[in-house]
Amino acid sequence: MFPPLPDKKYDILYTDPPWDYKGQLQHTGKGGPQSGGAARHYATVTLAGLKQLQVASIAAENALLFMWATNPHLDQAIELGKAWAFKWATVAFVWDKMQTNPGYYTMSQCELCLVFKRGRIPQPRGARNIRQLVSSPRQLHSMKPLEVRENIAAMFPTQKRIELFARDTVAGWEAWGNEVPPAIVPLAYAPRGIVAK
Repeated sequence: MFPPLPDKKYDILYTDPPWDYKGQLQHTGKGGPQSGGAARHYATVTLAGLKQLQVASIAAENALLFMWATNPHLDQAIELGKAWAFKWATVAFVWDKMQTNPGYYTMSQCELCLVFKRGRIPQPRGARNIRQLVSSPRQLHSMKPLEVRENIAAMFPTQKRIELFARDTVAGWEAWGNEVPPAIVPLAYAPRGIVAK
């Protein structure tokens, strides 16, 4: 389903796994239109399938893994980080999407980007004043705020960085996944399931 992982080691790994929702659909609110489920936008992967990826093989001895976790998958995200040979560290970013979705318990508005550690925090460090809270309007399905990737690069400007399950290419980052556009120059965001021309 995915191309082979690179034969390199990275200090910073950034990922938005294609979490499996078992066909669950999403809605924009009471009486609102259906926005579909993740499976209608891209191929989802079960936790067991994600664990099979040998991500540990591309992580440096001292590395950080930044992982997006939708709220229903928080426990699975922590389990996945550990399966990839990282230790749970903390919540790196809280994304305030600036609008709400209905939820079973409270109105859903935030998504978390977790951080896991392998060995020590990579050195040298860059910016040390990056805030955890990112307020950015929700865009296309599954699109994450570009500010988060930029913040990670500011925190670790000299380290080797890769984005897993990437949908675009950005200077300073290597990209891996089955939807990376075949281009040399950075492209605008290409949603999962849509091939960039």
